[in-house]
Amino acid sequence: MQWTDEGIILSVKPHGETAAVTEIFTRAHGRHLGLVHGGRSRKLRPVLQTGNHVDATWKARLVEHLGHVLVELRRGYAAPAMEDALTLAGLSSLCALARLLPERDPHPGLFEVALFVLGYLDEPEVWPALMVRWELALLDELGFGLDLRSCAATGGADNLIYVSPKSGRAVSAAAGEEYRDRLLRLPAFLSKGRQGVTATDDDVIAGLTLTAHFLETRVLIPREEAMPAARVRFSDLMLRRAQNTRA
Repeated sequence: MQWTDEGIILSVKPHGETAAVTEIFTRAHGRHLGLVHGGRSRKLRPVLQTGNHVDATWKARLVEHLGHVLVELRRGYAAPAMEDALTLAGLSSLCALARLLPERDPHPGLFEVALFVLGYLDEPEVWPALMVRWELALLDELGFGLDLRSCAATGGADNLIYVSPKSGRAVSAAAGEEYRDRLLRLPAFLSKGRQGVTATDDDVIAGLTLTAHFLETRVLIPREEAMPAARVRFSDLMLRRAQNTRA
């Protein structure tokens, strides 16, 4: 059994004295584990960094085996990200959340969105909003997608500024006025027909609060898991950046 695919390194764990077990989010084969011989060597350690884009060849005698994997670097995102705490937290958060996907279950669309986000990591005013969109796509792939197209109460598509924390559906300003303290904010850059709106840091924080709620209530809590530390740090650093901007 053998395949070759492109992927994003999600995690790496030492195995024995020289090898490593790596977890890769691949385009066509989903989240996959494999043993890398010499994975702790000077040559491969820079390649096997969380967030790097690689070519991977996996091979095993039987499909259910762990298998061995050969990796070659396509583009390194980890090293540049280490120069900025927010970027590193965002990269680490994306990789940690991707581990929520079922093992070996392909999600090529989500993989493509992940690569799109990584491609903008050198543009700090752009990629945080893309991260919110990636998290929405992740929820959709996990079967818990939100419906932000029309108002849950009226069916209309105008002035959608809230999301119901129970149904995950958008709510208009008029319909949600009475219940606004119990509703989640829908930032303008996520609202139907307003995709061209530039996202402010406060908008990104609102988006992260929105996705965090549904990740926790629909995915993590039922699994008896906590929000990944990297995701918590990313949100905290975004909040700090917004506060510094306002100061």
